[in-house]
Amino acid sequence: MKRRMHRAALFAVVLAISPAAAAAVPGPAGGPAGGSPAASSPGVAAGWSWPLHPAPAVLRGFDPPAKPWLGGHRGVDLQASDADAPVTSPAAGRVSFVGIVVDRPVITVDHGNGLRSSFEAVRSDLKDGAAVAEGAVLGWIQPGHCTPGPCVHWGVRRADSYLNPLAFVTDLRPSVLLPPLDPTPG
Repeated sequence: MKRRMHRAALFAVVLAISPAAAAAVPGPAGGPAGGSPAASSPGVAAGWSWPLHPAPAVLRGFDPPAKPWLGGHRGVDLQASDADAPVTSPAAGRVSFVGIVVDRPVITVDHGNGLRSSFEAVRSDLKDGAAVAEGAVLGWIQPGHCTPGPCVHWGVRRADSYLNPLAFVTDLRPSVLLPPLDPTPG
């Protein structure tokens, strides 16, 4: 009886993490997770890529505040390979803002489905309303956000909620260790 229950539990775990089941798991964009090079692992949004190339180191992670008015880090800081590095659109969309916020140049791209990406400090020659493809150059990193080296701050929002940008380019699901097929020794 115990062995049958163990096998049933193991079957349920394997079924839950199988490629067929994983393909039905919605990514951050709300659609299927699979189907593009950017979505090589389940849970990654289809059609999203890193805004810096090669894939950058994360200097500061996503740390949303408990309440909207509290301090926190509403995006991620990505290390650039050099000053004035190009920043590319992580997904297709339309530029919805280019300008200065406080003292830094910012560009925002509306990707549809209520999703918007913002990048600072990024100088851009694009205008509001410009269509951009995934991988298109949005602008170039400017000094002023990270010290001592160059970086870009990348934030993603759906409506008024901040989301972890890394969920759009990496699989953030926890690893699952499966029990051995036959737990009895011998």
